[in-house]
Amino acid sequence: MVETLIIGAGTAGCVLAARLSEDPGHHVRLVEAGSYWASAADFPPELTDSAGLPVGDDAPWLWRYPVLFTPNRPGRIVRGRGIGGSGSVNGCYFIRGAARDFAAWSREAGTRAWDFEDVLPYLRSLENDHDFGDHPGHGRSGPVPLRRIARPSRLVAEFGAACLDLGFGEVADWNALPGGPESGVGPVPCTVGPPDAAGRYQRIGPAHSYLLPALSRPNLSVRGDTSVLRLRFDGARVVGADCLSGGRVETIYADRVVVSAGAIESAALLLRSGIGPPGQLAALDIPVVAPSPVGQWATDHPEIGIDYRHPAPSDGVVPVEYVLEFDDIEIRPYTIAFTPGAHRMGVTLMRPTGTGSIRLASADPRTAPLIEHGYLATPVDRARLREAVELAGKILDTMSARPVGAAASGAITDEWLHERLETSQHLSGTCRMGRADDARAVVDERCRVHGVDGLSVVDLSVVPVPLSRGPQATVVLLAERATADLR
Repeated sequence: MVETLIIGAGTAGCVLAARLSEDPGHHVRLVEAGSYWASAADFPPELTDSAGLPVGDDAPWLWRYPVLFTPNRPGRIVRGRGIGGSGSVNGCYFIRGAARDFAAWSREAGTRAWDFEDVLPYLRSLENDHDFGDHPGHGRSGPVPLRRIARPSRLVAEFGAACLDLGFGEVADWNALPGGPESGVGPVPCTVGPPDAAGRYQRIGPAHSYLLPALSRPNLSVRGDTSVLRLRFDGARVVGADCLSGGRVETIYADRVVVSAGAIESAALLLRSGIGPPGQLAALDIPVVAPSPVGQWATDHPEIGIDYRHPAPSDGVVPVEYVLEFDDIEIRPYTIAFTPGAHRMGVTLMRPTGTGSIRLASADPRTAPLIEHGYLATPVDRARLREAVELAGKILDTMSARPVGAAASGAITDEWLHERLETSQHLSGTCRMGRADDARAVVDERCRVHGVDGLSVVDLSVVPVPLSRGPQATVVLLAERATADLR
């Protein structure tokens, strides 16, 4: 019997555990640092309601990290902690990566395996699209339920009308062939159940759609509240991991290990285990197992938040019901309030040219890594965000909305951008995929770590290009695609 240890029960970990354990001759162990909820009824109600983002300061199901958006602009980011990971706390947004993203991905990986045509069968098989399941390129039998909000909130409806008035086309299906529309405005496909009698929806994250239905299998074991301190090696082969659970350290051995702890924790674990830049590791007295550029190429979606007044209530049933896409820009009219008494529009650069990094501050697993986003570092990124903010100002004018504070029109200076700079919380690329001769690559096209046997990384950290859409659909796809190589 093959034994696979999966580290991290976030989106990718849930998919991998469910798919690999379909083979009764394959024993799968899944460990998660956060809580383990063994049934849908055990999930906290805040994680079930699709209308909110349960990421408040006191939420116990989050990792929290200090970051630098720019050298002079500190911030904070969060990640889901518990089964389902960030997929249990996100906005239910499930738009596929664009065809051009996958073409760029394949070029970086040195293979055609990640072209849109090659991943489309996986995209079809994973979804149960209740609106377009019978259309070309879609599916109705997969584990992931997709629905568009049939009756958008008043605020979102006025946003959509304003975009149409400004000349943008209407998009009914962002996941339509061939590879998604390039631009337009339309409803977001969401991972939610059917509406109840009150018109409310339940968030259906990867724990619900993949992991929970598989828990009865005798060859699958899941443990929560188990932190992985470092990987164990026999020479250049991984043989397990040292874990902390209930105040005790133990080693879990396995034939192979898959790290799926997310772009932050996956990179940090590899670094603590001796896979990383030798100079950085030596400075922390970490023995080098394999030189690797872990953490050296990180990317995320910088976002400018514009607060505004509008008479429509904040009454959406998911945080993002509609989006406007235009080239490398996504504009989101959030239906939840980030500032009391105001609405927020998120103006996001989806394919930034600047990159960031993750480094260890200490070899101690309890110490948060140093995360620098590298936002606004290039003139191109600053120019594109200025243009996008100007467009947002036109949309607000058309909606007869009134921005709070400085107007989102006129001269948009670098200082203005810095003051309002935030993030979409989509960090990726810290364990980047690429060829063995690529100085930036940590894993190969099959997610296997270069220079180490028996070790793979499967999560957003391996994606080698900025994605034009939010990443949730792509992470599920990535894990589905990786399963074929891990069986």
